Amino acid sequence: MDVSKIKDPSFIKDLTTDELIALSRDIRQFLIEKCAVTGGHIGANLGVVELTIALHRSFNSPKDKIIFDVGHQAYIHKILTGRGDKFDTLRQYKGLSGFPKLNESPHDVWEAGHSSTSLSAAMGMAKARDIMGEDYDIVPIIGDGALTGGMALEALNHIGHDKTNMTIILNDNEMSIAPNVGAMHNMFGRLRTNQNYNRAKVDIDGFLSKLPGGHKLRDSADRIKDSLKYLVVTGVFFEELGIKYVGPVDGHNYNDLKEAFETSKRINGPVIVHVITKKGKGYHPAENDKIGTWHGLGPYKLETGEQVKGSSKAPAWSQIFSDTVQQFAEKDKRVVAITPAMPVGSKLTKFQVELPEQFFDVGIAEQHAVTMAAGLAANGMTPYVAIYSTFLQRAYDQMLHDVDRQNLHVVFGIDRSGLVGADGETHQGVFDIPFLSHMPNITIMMPKDEDEARHMLYSAFYDYKGPIAIRYPRGNGIGVEMTSMQSLPYGQWETLHEGDDIAVLSFGPTLQLIEEVRDELLKEGISIEVVNARFIKPLDTNYLDRLAEQNKSIITVEESMLSGGFGALVVNYYNQKHHCMDVKRIGIDDEYIEHGDVELLLNDIGISKANIINEIKQALQRRHEKN
Repeated sequence: MDVSKIKDPSFIKDLTTDELIALSRDIRQFLIEKCAVTGGHIGANLGVVELTIALHRSFNSPKDKIIFDVGHQAYIHKILTGRGDKFDTLRQYKGLSGFPKLNESPHDVWEAGHSSTSLSAAMGMAKARDIMGEDYDIVPIIGDGALTGGMALEALNHIGHDKTNMTIILNDNEMSIAPNVGAMHNMFGRLRTNQNYNRAKVDIDGFLSKLPGGHKLRDSADRIKDSLKYLVVTGVFFEELGIKYVGPVDGHNYNDLKEAFETSKRINGPVIVHVITKKGKGYHPAENDKIGTWHGLGPYKLETGEQVKGSSKAPAWSQIFSDTVQQFAEKDKRVVAITPAMPVGSKLTKFQVELPEQFFDVGIAEQHAVTMAAGLAANGMTPYVAIYSTFLQRAYDQMLHDVDRQNLHVVFGIDRSGLVGADGETHQGVFDIPFLSHMPNITIMMPKDEDEARHMLYSAFYDYKGPIAIRYPRGNGIGVEMTSMQSLPYGQWETLHEGDDIAVLSFGPTLQLIEEVRDELLKEGISIEVVNARFIKPLDTNYLDRLAEQNKSIITVEESMLSGGFGALVVNYYNQKHHCMDVKRIGIDDEYIEHGDVELLLNDIGISKANIINEIKQALQRRHEKN
């Protein structure tokens, strides 16, 4: 079947089991071929082919609300709802999003790129349905990894208490981004392997229904039933919360899935259907992935699964940070590393294997990761928290209340800072400077290259105090020579090039673009001062005062939000000092940035050679007119 021509999911309801199996095969082949070109979350989607088809077979989207947690596993849903013909543009500039998008289809009822939100959203939608007296099903799909997130547990507590009618699909593939960890994961393992649970429960219910009247006898029977439950399964977690449990169900068997969903529909209240799936199913390289490499990746060779590597020979930024921190940890057992389910992405797997007592993967629990780090620091340890910028947003209160307020020495490696490209709005790391910079005690830095990154880490661990955040981008370094690590003068910027009239202030890899701008302008006889503003907080006020004394125009360039960002800090400083300075800020102005090639997105924003040159020339023109 040419799945790119599917217009809506209604045809699925009339297919035989054999036809459904053939459709699954065609969709898998389609996904493997398309993602080989565009990249994407191929492993997660290959694992939910049958599950997604079965959901659209048993429920009626968009009247029934199918809510994907995280959303990276919604590719099959997109195909079945008429977007297969756009898959050549998946995650590409102005193309199909890799996550559900409200403006793409009425079948996308919830947008998410972070985990553990689906149950709270489902509760809200279900309450809206009930208040308005409407009749349709609410079906959130959440993974076993996402269920370890605190927000999901809060929602389960509310759903079970109110007995709100919905069918919760627990997609259990034993993985999130990396292999799952924790007591919840172990509980799912016991449920997963205990095939006798539902059979025993049905037999017990049947026996109780035949007992003669009398509340005492029935109460005794209920206690017997509860005791038998615990004999069959250790920790009947969901039923104790008031949520009926159905499963485990083979997530690749259409008949079993249909029976489970029909059972859930007959129950007036919350039901959790525990579905066992195989991440990467149908594609050998993805199916045999044990560490999460195939969770989300770029283009790959179709025949072998080998990833198509870029041309850069420089090490990845994540690798530079993890290797440097491991060097410290090998010499000092007080140095520990913490990550919320990101050991692969943050390149900490080597640290995890070689220093297991000093490494903590806490699962998808960003808030816990940050406050745990605060507890470690309060007890004399030096914790390093490796976390993506977009995921650190989820631990804002813990950063403010538990770390910064107590002025604890925790070092944060903020990975994927700046634009990340194909994952789009939910993953762009552009909000951390505004939400961190107003915290009184924090230090925020960003290195221009990998050598400076090592100096920053050395300074953060051995010379600076309080909370330290070091931002770094996605991808590889620029290939500079490494020098012996040494401390950087705290809060001091670096002049990369002297210049007349105008100073351009920036930090991180953006400085490479500023260097290109300088070279281009020199051809026209225009000389600009290029400043490595590596300390975002505190600002180098001595440098700013000197620029004011020289009456230079200033341009700040940042791959971050302008509101509350670095440029705003500079303007605010000058306003407080009553300096009338010409400051032009270039960055992201009050909008979310969609998915696409980073260079194209930067060009849209105005962080481009042409636009920066234009702004410099306009500043020169203003100076000329003023003089």
